Amino acid sequence: MTAPATQPAPTDSATDPTDPTGHIADLRERIDEIDTALIELWQERAALSHQVGAARLAGGGTRLVLAREREILDRYRAVLGSDGTQLGLLVLRAGRGPL
Repeated sequence: MTAPATQPAPTDSATDPTDPTGHIADLRERIDEIDTALIELWQERAALSHQVGAARLAGGGTRLVLAREREILDRYRAVLGSDGTQLGLLVLRAGRGPL
């Protein structure tokens, strides 16, 4: 009597880099996690920005501080290039609303 053939252990496609479908699923899962974090941070930043604006107005200041907006845009552009400028403008708009 012969011993039964041993079956290879099933592989988890999520950890098998030779399985493109599983690898893509892993990558997309991580992208979704990052998107969730970005959305949460975006909302937190907008809320904080609204609070800064309200405090500034309550103290007799202006609604906008253009030097601060320029500083933020410069930081985004320095790190991300021209796309950073566009992203920075969106981020600023989320906090202050449209001009």
